[in-house]
Amino acid sequence: MEYRIESDSMGEVKVPASVYYGAQTQRAVENFQVSDLVMPQEVIRALALVKWAAARANLELGLLDPNIAEAISDAALRIAEGKVDASNFPVDVFQTGSGTSTNMNVNEVIANLAIEALGGVIGSKKPVHPNDHVNRGQSSNDAIPTAIHVAAALGIYNDAIPALEALAGSLASKAREFHDVLKIGRTHLQDATPIRLGQEFSGYARQVELGVQRLKAASEGLLELALGGTAVGTGINTHPDFARKAIAKLAERTGLEFKEAANHFEAQASKDAVVFVSGALKTVAVSLMKIANDIRWLASGPRCGLGEIVLPELQPGSSIMPGKVNPVIPEAVIQVGAHVIGNDAAIAIGGQWGNFELNVMMPMMAHNLIESIKLIASAARVFKEKCVDGIEADRKRCESFIEGSLAMVTPLATVIGYDRAAKIAKTAFDSGRTVREVAKEEGVLSPEELDRVLDPLSMTEPKR
Repeated sequence: MEYRIESDSMGEVKVPASVYYGAQTQRAVENFQVSDLVMPQEVIRALALVKWAAARANLELGLLDPNIAEAISDAALRIAEGKVDASNFPVDVFQTGSGTSTNMNVNEVIANLAIEALGGVIGSKKPVHPNDHVNRGQSSNDAIPTAIHVAAALGIYNDAIPALEALAGSLASKAREFHDVLKIGRTHLQDATPIRLGQEFSGYARQVELGVQRLKAASEGLLELALGGTAVGTGINTHPDFARKAIAKLAERTGLEFKEAANHFEAQASKDAVVFVSGALKTVAVSLMKIANDIRWLASGPRCGLGEIVLPELQPGSSIMPGKVNPVIPEAVIQVGAHVIGNDAAIAIGGQWGNFELNVMMPMMAHNLIESIKLIASAARVFKEKCVDGIEADRKRCESFIEGSLAMVTPLATVIGYDRAAKIAKTAFDSGRTVREVAKEEGVLSPEELDRVLDPLSMTEPKR
């Protein structure tokens, strides 16, 4: 491998000649050999957008030479649009808690891209300096939390919410399709009174709809950006109009209503907005796990389980049992839910570590939050497209369970009393007969009245 020599305040560093990052990034690569996890590209691209907005604001304020500002802007947009190879952003997630190494990584790559475009020598810091020009008016302490908010907001509004809305729509469509399918309800994993399969699916659809509402409400906090607070929230070394101008440009470019934080000390010392959004994602994960597990059970069988619905067959399910097909998509969704819940636990711990004027868990929180957003979005899409859209009802199977259920005795209790109805249920259970058969034998009602009271369709809604 060929190298070039770069320098920083601590001395000279050998940097691979093929990359655009510089000395501080190389030090971070050597120091933080902790995992194979690097900062998510979504955060890198959001941070590049912050650098683009900063360069435009500084240009308008007369704080950057126009040629330098344009070169920085162009380089930042190349990164933001995914046109710069990810190998230029190698810093481990488990790094300094402020994310300074990632901030300097992006500063150095932008500076060297700009230098190259202006005909200079990569690594010379001339005519573009990563600190003096790219980082002008900023600190890692306000740029990194800003990038986290931007990346998360873009992921939620542009990816997770549309995917969840599509899943909710698919579940609602199945609710309408299955509206006339009668089946037995279940509480405590025991037989309960009849229900429509469509009613069951309408509950799933509503769960996801409410998850979207919660996610939207929680995500409003992401629209407040820390940019402008610089080192500790005071705004030292930045122009008083810098943050307002830069954030306005971010809002215009992304289409999201970003605004300057109402209090910069809160915005940098705490990560409560991230914790709150992660909590909303966890709630969605819990909902998806419940729905996926219900669907998994409803499809159990095919002969010795519940078998009330049939899932699309996607792949062989066993290496030893020929013909076995498993509910692979619901199980994948359940595992995603567990992972998102774990991410949330780490984010909650991270949020506690706002030591005085700065949270020092930001890289880990950024990684976990972005991962959760992507997992929820992908799981919702896969669940919809490869499972829910193709679900079919086994109508005969659903109806066959109803007549044999002891819960059929429930409407009888309103006519003959609870104790007498309970006795009929016990007799039916002990004798292996149906509630209808025992009630008819005991003559508790006329045959016509008994059929009216024990009509399962009438049990699926209130009646006067």
